[in-house]
Order: sequence, then structure tokens, then C-alpha cells
Amino acid sequence: MAHKVLVELEMPGDLKRFRFPKGLNRRLQQLLDKQSREGKLPAPEKGEAEGLVEMAEMLTLLRLRAERLRRRGSSK
Repeated sequence: MAHKVLVELEMPGDLKRFRFPKGLNRRLQQLLDKQSREGKLPAPEKGEAEGLVEMAEMLTLLRLRAERLRRRGSSK
């Protein structure tokens, strides 16, 4: 059964803070490149890559929602 959780965040003025850090982005790219070269990642690296992708997607979603709220607030 799914549960809903409401989290209130103070949105920073600089939405760049919702970007994936360079080091983590570099690591994810390394893992994706390795997967492309070798066709498959070992289980630990596959789990790492999946976790990094989930984090990147969550940050993207937060950034998009913050941008939408900002536009809504500026149009009032």
C-alpha cells in the first residue's frame, strides 16, 4: 500500500541548487559508459547506477516543480 508524505521546503532563489553535483554526474556517466562498452554492469555497480539515476530524476522533478511554482507566483 502506497503512502503519501507531504514535505514542505523553502525554495531557494537559485534553482541551480537542484542540479546533480558534478562528481556524481561524472560517476553516473562512467557507469553508463561502462555498461555501453561491456553490455552489463556487475550487481554492485548496477545498484549504484540505479540509485544515481533515481537521485537525478528526483532533483529534476524538484527543479521543474519549483520553476512551475515560481512562474505561478510571478503571474499573480
